[in-house]
Amino acid sequence: MILNEMNGAASVEEVRTLTLEALRDAKARMRPVFGQERVALSAGRFLETLLGNEPRKTGWMRAEAAGDPGPWRQQALLGRGHWDADALRDIVRYHVVEHLGDTDAVLVVDETGFLKKGTASCGVGRQYTGSAGKITNCQIGVFTAYVSAKGHAFLDRALYLPKAWTEKPERLAAAHVPDDVQFASKPSLATVMIGRALAADVPFRWVTGDSVYGVGELEMALRRAGRGYVLGVNADHHFHSWRPDVCWAGEAREIVDTLPDAAWVRCSAGCGTKDERLYDWLYCPMADLEASEYSETSTGTWTRGLLVRRNPSDGDLAYFTTWCPQGTPLETLVRVEGTRWRIEEGFETAKNEFGLDHNETRSWHGWHRHVSLVMLAYAMMAAVRSKANAMALKKSQLD
Repeated sequence: MILNEMNGAASVEEVRTLTLEALRDAKARMRPVFGQERVALSAGRFLETLLGNEPRKTGWMRAEAAGDPGPWRQQALLGRGHWDADALRDIVRYHVVEHLGDTDAVLVVDETGFLKKGTASCGVGRQYTGSAGKITNCQIGVFTAYVSAKGHAFLDRALYLPKAWTEKPERLAAAHVPDDVQFASKPSLATVMIGRALAADVPFRWVTGDSVYGVGELEMALRRAGRGYVLGVNADHHFHSWRPDVCWAGEAREIVDTLPDAAWVRCSAGCGTKDERLYDWLYCPMADLEASEYSETSTGTWTRGLLVRRNPSDGDLAYFTTWCPQGTPLETLVRVEGTRWRIEEGFETAKNEFGLDHNETRSWHGWHRHVSLVMLAYAMMAAVRSKANAMALKKSQLD
């Protein structure tokens, strides 16, 4: 569970007290989202059951844990109730920034699959998901996670709609998809979510993601915003250097083949669940450019480059396009790339502990409501962990 990352010096009673305080605070924060008191009470009970020990967070199990005679109140909260899931998303964002905010933070973008049966659930279709490692019948949600030295939590979310949905108005209407929703690629969804974070003045310096997101659309948006990035690309992604001292041109894998083995540097991408994650790294600065060419607010020289990661055990290579202030150390780029595993860990925890993939609704707003409530539960416990770790640090300094 998310609390397993605590330093261990906070007692069980202290953690329980912090959790109860956090729950009261979360309920107070989200109260304005719900018009009627009974809906707010149902939402509060829903949040409590997400934090419970039930292995499945289905409607019946949530109802039993909440003391309801059946799942109807839970279903009404996600389906028939009148409240804005985006307003709750904004509350989650404020909560995350308040407790985990850091100017050097990293936004991680990634998607995860929600396995489904049938064809009625909004956005469902046969598509690839890394969650299952294959093409299967599922929904895809695109997420941004906030990662700082204080902790990590989900910041935003969007349900991906394949063209098989957006090209069929009758399917959209049946799932209550808003009229203004059109087809958007996963990078486009990520770009919009990052735009929301910028508009809300969320403090962060970097963005990272896998090869789905290493494309021009997201890159240019980040350059205009004055944010650095380490974004995955495919081996055949084309690079061209504009430097007077070197001439690199071609696919990423071709460039790597021209460089000597001595160019590789071994360093850690951060601690994993057991130990340091050591890889070999290769960095090729491609061009030094003026930030003012892209942004009206950014100044100075920034460097566009190619970063390559090699697994020492099997030689497997991963490629990244980078954008950073000139002179940024390799270790910083490696640290940024190394934060990507936090969102993968977050998906696993949110599904196993908070029922992220236990949503039984079929509608557009049902998906966003369920996911937003899970995000709040996750953010709440991330704040508890951060406070518990701060308590542990203070105790160690007093000893």
